[in-house]
Amino acid sequence: MLQIALEGAQQLEAQLNGLPDGLRLALAAKMNSLAEALYSQVVDVNLNGAVLQTRSGALRQSIRFELETRDARIEARIFSNGETPYAAILENGGKTAAHEILPDKAKALAFVMNGKQMFARRIEHPGSQIAEHSYLRSALDEQGDEIASNLRQTIVAVAGQLKDKS
Repeated sequence: MLQIALEGAQQLEAQLNGLPDGLRLALAAKMNSLAEALYSQVVDVNLNGAVLQTRSGALRQSIRFELETRDARIEARIFSNGETPYAAILENGGKTAAHEILPDKAKALAFVMNGKQMFARRIEHPGSQIAEHSYLRSALDEQGDEIASNLRQTIVAVAGQLKDKS
């Protein structure tokens, strides 16, 4: 899960608690549009060839976007829903453990090795080193400055509206 932390978040939250509902909704709308753009970068760009090539589409279909507003808190989350077990290892890289591969629908495994058709009842896989293919963090790296700038601009605009009303 990606999270953005702001310096002075507690003070900002206290100030946001005092905002009129309309202004809080404006901030939530801005956060929603920024998070939708980030989600689009992940799903439509990064998981469509920019970072990873689509094979089955399962990873792309597992990506979710949620926006939650509760009191003064506005939280946007973009994450894999956990239905694809390889989502985390592709994002972060890592090593798979050694394991045995057994056929599940036949009496033997069939594969091509060195140009020859091979058969085996089982294979001892030594494990694999999987390189990092960050499809989530890389999207945030690309859009992070723009997101922070847009949030700052929105907060300044909201503060200006409050000042004008005082």
